[in-house]
Amino acid sequence: MVKKCSFKGGIHIPYNKDRTSGKAAELVPSPKQVVIPLNQHFGVSNKAIVAVGDTVKRGQKIACADAPVPMSVPVHASIAGIVKKIEPRLLSNNTEGICIVIESDPSVSGDEFMPPLDPFNCSKDEAFARIQEAGIVGMGGAGFPAHIKIDPPPEKKIDFIIADGAECEAYLTTDEAAIRSKADAIVNGLAILMAISGVNTAIIGMEDNKADLVPTLEKAIENGNYPGSITVSLCQTRYPQGGEKLLIKALTGREVPSGGLPADAGCIVQNVGTLLAISEAFTLGRPLIKRGLTVSGGACAHPRNIIAPIGTVLGDFDPEYFAIDYDKLDKIIFGGPMMGSSVPHANIPIQKNTSGILFLSAAETYTQEENACIRCGRCVKDCSIRLYPVLMNNALEAGDFEEAMKIGLLDCIECGSCTFNCPARIRLVQRFRVGKFKLRNYLAAKKARAEAKAAASKLRS
Repeated sequence: MVKKCSFKGGIHIPYNKDRTSGKAAELVPSPKQVVIPLNQHFGVSNKAIVAVGDTVKRGQKIACADAPVPMSVPVHASIAGIVKKIEPRLLSNNTEGICIVIESDPSVSGDEFMPPLDPFNCSKDEAFARIQEAGIVGMGGAGFPAHIKIDPPPEKKIDFIIADGAECEAYLTTDEAAIRSKADAIVNGLAILMAISGVNTAIIGMEDNKADLVPTLEKAIENGNYPGSITVSLCQTRYPQGGEKLLIKALTGREVPSGGLPADAGCIVQNVGTLLAISEAFTLGRPLIKRGLTVSGGACAHPRNIIAPIGTVLGDFDPEYFAIDYDKLDKIIFGGPMMGSSVPHANIPIQKNTSGILFLSAAETYTQEENACIRCGRCVKDCSIRLYPVLMNNALEAGDFEEAMKIGLLDCIECGSCTFNCPARIRLVQRFRVGKFKLRNYLAAKKARAEAKAAASKLRS
């Protein structure tokens, strides 16, 4: 029996998924070039290990950290061709990053994949090394190295592995498309994580607007005949149900403590796209060189779920492929409209964590001027993490970072629920993002002052 569960708080948003829901993901026409950022993960920076003029095969490692370190994953060529440039390019977070530009060359044949590896009979170290070498990161948006996330400290007892298929952001249906066509591989990826982590219970969590996919997943679970328990649970459709803390709460009743991680609640959470990539890394030996994403929005005449090589630039496509109406276009967003980043143009490469690219019309964006807070309390009611956004904003406006931290600034998941329902149109989540940056600088400076004071005191004594 599939149960329905949920969490307290959250909001209902216009989901706008109907234009791509039910559509299979299409392989895009092979791009003439790709622009591959060196750093697409949270952790130690990569350096290029190829030079301009080099010939590279699809799947070849082209960038990695100076020395093998846990908090890093390499980057691989997503097409075969010639390295034309290594230069800074604008990325989806609106900062410049070093990218390797590869021009396609049909004369370069063959792929440079790893040999297949049986995850159920290899050692734990071999399994984690495979996931790292495949360059796999969390594909739900964060870009955290997958091999780190699934290998918590030994003192953290893990009871559940959760496959996140909620896909609560508006417009996006790429996870739905993956489940519809690749359910067997997704379940295989989940079983691989169960095997290498020694966890016997797994839950696939989805919102109930995807209830039609339950039989597909249950059939894949039955066909796989894997040891342990794998079940499917439906959550009420409510934003931001896809946030890992909220999915844990909804599916297990457990709560991630303030400042904690899913492992502190006995859980490991991975997006279904990440599970698909893990499965392919073992069964095919293929590193993470492509990903699914949704291209949609009111200014996009041909919305699609697509599978594209990492580094693909939508601005290089035939204009009729997506048919963007630039007269209607008001904003381009990488990701979803609630948590994504607005960018100035479409000549920005697809990265490992790019779940969607939206071309929104003016009717779909919220551009009203900010007004004074009316103390209505909606932001408090809607906060799924049970914080006090209005008080955090007051503390930040006063420059009181200690108070903002005490209220819970670092626990904010930046879902945007407070901003969405604010009648004064105060851009709260943007303020919290900037506030976190300033808070971390403040704490670093405070630590440096304390260390300098301690060193001076030691010298005097």
